[in-house]
Amino acid sequence: MSSLQGRGTDGHRAPAAQGDLLGATEPGDGPEDAAGVRAAAEAVGTADRAFASWSAMAPVERSAVFLQAAHLLLRRTDKIVDVMAAEVGARAPWAAFQTKLAAQLMIEAAASVTRPNGQVTPTETPGACSLRVRVPVGVVAAVTPWTSSVLLGVRALALPLALGDTVVLKPSESTPLSGGLVLQEVWEEAGLPHGVLNVVTHGPDEAADVTRRLVTDPRVRAVSFTGSTAVGRAVGMEAARNLKPAVLELGGKNSLLVLQDADVDYAVDTAIVGSFLNAGQSCLSTDRIIVHRALADRFLAVLAARVPALPRQGPGWPAEADGRIVHAGTAQRVSALVTDALAKGATAVTGTGAVEGNGTLIAPVVLTGLTPRMDMWSEEIFGPAVAVHVADCTDEAVALASGPPRGLTAGVVTGDWATGVAVARRLRADAVHVNNRSITDGIQAPFGGIRESGFGRFGSSAGTDAFTETRWITLGAEGRPAFPL
Repeated sequence: MSSLQGRGTDGHRAPAAQGDLLGATEPGDGPEDAAGVRAAAEAVGTADRAFASWSAMAPVERSAVFLQAAHLLLRRTDKIVDVMAAEVGARAPWAAFQTKLAAQLMIEAAASVTRPNGQVTPTETPGACSLRVRVPVGVVAAVTPWTSSVLLGVRALALPLALGDTVVLKPSESTPLSGGLVLQEVWEEAGLPHGVLNVVTHGPDEAADVTRRLVTDPRVRAVSFTGSTAVGRAVGMEAARNLKPAVLELGGKNSLLVLQDADVDYAVDTAIVGSFLNAGQSCLSTDRIIVHRALADRFLAVLAARVPALPRQGPGWPAEADGRIVHAGTAQRVSALVTDALAKGATAVTGTGAVEGNGTLIAPVVLTGLTPRMDMWSEEIFGPAVAVHVADCTDEAVALASGPPRGLTAGVVTGDWATGVAVARRLRADAVHVNNRSITDGIQAPFGGIRESGFGRFGSSAGTDAFTETRWITLGAEGRPAFPL
């Protein structure tokens, strides 16, 4: 049986046990007759059969579907707000913001349908022509988490569908509606043919086996996964064993660097949003704030005054925070990280890490004095807690930020753009935002991760390479072969 049974495969919960994270590896050892696994196999078959007609549809017709879907998604904003509140306790501003950005992603995908996707290469034969064109790969399996379920669901779907692929989407068991079925409803009402988008829902006990079934199915030709590093590594290895590409956006250990010339009040604003938006439940959230020693005392004083006074009715946008965590098990894990750090000598600027309410509420926590002995030093927090580190110089700050093996995103606050760009080029992160928080997104950006934060890129340009494959086509002149021997 899978070591993730009962935990799901989107990660950011208690660390998985060692072993096969995606279920059984020997024939007959897994629950192949389970409803979710059967549904996954049927969905792949449906997507495979729909591929020929969808990929052959005229680009202008595919683009029209996406534009209509964006319009319909925005019209369903109130419904999505209600669904996300019921599924994961998301507040209205956060759910509405996701919906708006997801609609923008659909529009961007509509534009990508008609972008050039090939090149003409030189030949040695007069009159001959050599072409390299990109064609859709076929069926794409997309596995998405409950965090930002609407936005990440659309991100996983939009570009592959626009390029002519068909998709089987496995949303988190926590968000089957907002992360899957609502999106399918919107696209099909917009005119997407039946079978082009297929959503597989399941219970927590089936998550790992459903994921493995999708990744290993020979009819699936590419995999998209967003979630934890542990599960993402297993997905990538399984995809590699089956000789198919995988785009993986995984966990982060993200830093915000506050340089010596930074505006302290602005830096605090940036840190608060980056650390506590959506209770820190994002792979882009700021886990570590690295402040130049010259500003440290003032920065900590302002942060200590601001954080306890944050509105507890969020998360909204841009600066409301909420300590409510979606899963009780995650709340206990975050609390354990804080407790471990305090027991080993860290200092609490504010907050205790105690779990309150119904077991999913933690007041925002700010710690100082972390050392490598503490679990929080290296583990992703994924909750309403952040550690502040003091650096004597920019070189020390860069080294500290680049220490963890994950490289997803970072922020740099400085009074000089040139300094910010120079620091950004040195940081080991896929995305670095100068004078902005780590939790930042751009629909056109080629975003992913480096090192243990992932492989491959989402985004209109980079994603085209991930979800298409190359065809080399030669054309001979006047009945002669293009490349005669």
